[in-house]
Parts: sequence; structure tokens; C-alpha cells
Amino acid sequence: ETTVIIVTAHGSIDTAIEAVKRGAYHYLQKPFDLKELQLFAQKAWEYHQLAQEVRTLRTQLNLVQDTGDLITKSREMLEQLALASRVADSTISVLIEGESGTGKELFAQFIHQKSARAQMPFVKVNCAAIPEQLLESELFGQVRGAFTGAVRDRQGRFELANSGSIFLDEVADLTLGIQGKLLRVLQSKEFERLGESTAQKVDVRVIAATNRNLEEAMKEGTFREDLFYRLNAVRLKLVPLRDRPEDIPLLIQHFLQKYAAGTSLDLAPEAMKAFRSYRWNGNVRELEHVIERSILLAQHGIIELDNLPVEIRTALEQPGDARSLEEIEKLHIKRVLQQAKDYDEAAKI
Repeated sequence: ETTVIIVTAHGSIDTAIEAVKRGAYHYLQKPFDLKELQLFAQKAWEYHQLAQEVRTLRTQLNLVQDTGDLITKSREMLEQLALASRVADSTISVLIEGESGTGKELFAQFIHQKSARAQMPFVKVNCAAIPEQLLESELFGQVRGAFTGAVRDRQGRFELANSGSIFLDEVADLTLGIQGKLLRVLQSKEFERLGESTAQKVDVRVIAATNRNLEEAMKEGTFREDLFYRLNAVRLKLVPLRDRPEDIPLLIQHFLQKYAAGTSLDLAPEAMKAFRSYRWNGNVRELEHVIERSILLAQHGIIELDNLPVEIRTALEQPGDARSLEEIEKLHIKRVLQQAKDYDEAAKI
């Protein structure tokens, strides 16, 4: 990427053409005037900056074209996408950190699709959604009679993902026992099905995700330090939507096209202001649900402020608006209940 000017006293037209063919920006023959050299340097610098900008834009364009539902123009998110793209075609483990709804699964799919394993299985496991007593069987499989109700042999998710990739969402919810078995898979590429003593070999690329702070989990003793360093070979940190407001209009347009079924729809200016003012604790997933709901309520091809949920409409209200403490408290509790997975989590928040 270095811009080169050839300066020589032993030049000819042939060598000038050859130098340019091999990538030189220009050719300057001695003796030369200082002003001429300054002009050459200035033009070379302008060319260099332009070439750099073109390379950057091409990279961003390729990312946008190749990422499907990963819609962003945020510099931080594009940097994370570029890093994901660079490590995709390796076997290294990837840890994706981000709040719920920021697109961790989409990033995992992106990494898989950019890798040499793209034609092989991509298996997803939500570690928080499967009951603890079934999770080990779900991940590693079972043989008949391994436990009450195990009436047949069953392949686990790691076996199904052989030669491909496995995405472990909410990996922080794994028990310490299962964390130990996962560590063995990462270290030796082998595991044992429940009820079986013979180790099975497996070739799987592991992509893990969490919305929790794993450093804190390690301090609390709920997450193994050795497993963390194995998973954390490459770490991607996804930016919450409230910290990249420039993406909100892009995402709105994307979801309008996705859910409007060919109907031309637009947002009223006040509705757009509300979208930009709202905090989006549920991130892109929450925005998607709001757009889908608003499309159903919209009339005359325009989504008005009144079509939006009350918590988004009230985001426009200024701090000076007369509201009682009880009203503010009620609205806050309602927002927390919408984001929390259960009442216990809501009470902690």
C-alpha cells in the first residue's frame, strides 16, 4: 500500500513504462527542479489518500453486501465485522459478547458462512433454554439406558456439527460440570456420550456468546478460568443500539422492507424522533418487534407517533414535563418487566 515515485539519473521511456507497470505512481528524471518534486509529492499524497479511502469503502461495501441481516454503518460494529471476517477461515474459537438483541447469532452465522466450513452444518444451542438435566445429553448425546427415559441412542449437537460449526449461546449458563466437558472438546477434540466410556473424535469450530460479564462470573466461581481462556481466543464486543444511533434509520428501513410485504410505508417525523430518543434496552430485536407491530397499526402508508408503544412515545417528553414520581416509577417498572426474563431478574434490576 506504499505509494512510490522513482527518481533516477539513468532513465529512459522504456524504464519509466516498466516502473509504472510494476506499481510505481510516477517517474521523475534527474536533474529536476525542487518545485517539480514538491508538486510530484503533493499529487502522490493526494493519490495515496484517495487509494486508501477506496480500499476502506470497498471493505465496508463487501461487508454490507455479505452480511445479510447485519445492517450497520457504525464504525465500531464495522471494525468487529472486519475482525470476524479475518478470523472466519480459521479453526480458532470465538467469543461474542453483547447485550440481548445486539445480533450475536447473526455474527456467528456470518463467521460460519465466511469460513471453509460454510457448506457443513451450523448447529445452534441456547444453553439457557434447555433444562440443566437435559443439557449434557443435548450437547454430547446418549446411549440407550444411560438414564431413565433414554430408550435409544441419540446423537448430540457436537456430533451433528462435525466438520462444521457449533454456536453456544448464553454459554455462561452452563454448569461447572458441563464446562469441564466442553473444555475437553476444545483441548482434545473428543467427548463421550452419556452412558458410554468410549471417546468420540469430533472436528467442530466453537463460537460462543454471552450477555454476561465472564470476568465477574470467574470471580464468583461460576465460570471456569481455563475454559474462558480457551473460548476467548478471539473476542468480539457488540455495541448496543443506544450507542450507535446512526444505525436506527438503516434498521428501520430494512425492517419496513422485510415486513411491509411490498407496501410502501414511511415514518412520520415525530415517530422517527421517538425512535431516536428511545433507549432500546432490547436492542435490534426490540426495534424489529416494534416495527412489525407498527406496520399492522399504520394507516395511509405512514407510521404515526400514535402507532408506537407508549414507552417509545414518552421517550420524546422533555425532563421538564409535569409527571408525578408515581407515574415515572410505574413506567420504569413496566420497561424493566418487558426486558427481564422473569420477576426475580426484574426485582434485582
